[in-house]
Amino acid sequence: MCLILVGSGGHGLQAPAASADPVTEFTDNPSIVDSRRLHIESWRVVGEDVVALQFTTGTPECFGVHAIVHETPETVVVELRGGTLPEGVGRACIMIAVFGSLDVQLDEPLGDREVISL
Repeated sequence: MCLILVGSGGHGLQAPAASADPVTEFTDNPSIVDSRRLHIESWRVVGEDVVALQFTTGTPECFGVHAIVHETPETVVVELRGGTLPEGVGRACIMIAVFGSLDVQLDEPLGDREVISL
């Protein structure tokens, strides 16, 4: 499945409405294990070359995320992966969903390029 998110944050998919649920900031971690594709619920521009991805995952004590980004002059293709932190393997983790955010640094300013989520 390929989801195309068009625009520069203010168009296409909208930022989530304010809620009582806090947003948990995640740091990109390519060493996660047993990774699987995560659904990007929304995104927003936080700098000319940074986009923030919003998603739902497990608690940051046990779970992490990793963004794989491929840029062209027309598009920014993002695959968000979620998995277990290496230090969380084999330990008991609570099964609570958290709303997470990950800032993704782009090689070039986003400009008018489409953001495409795999």
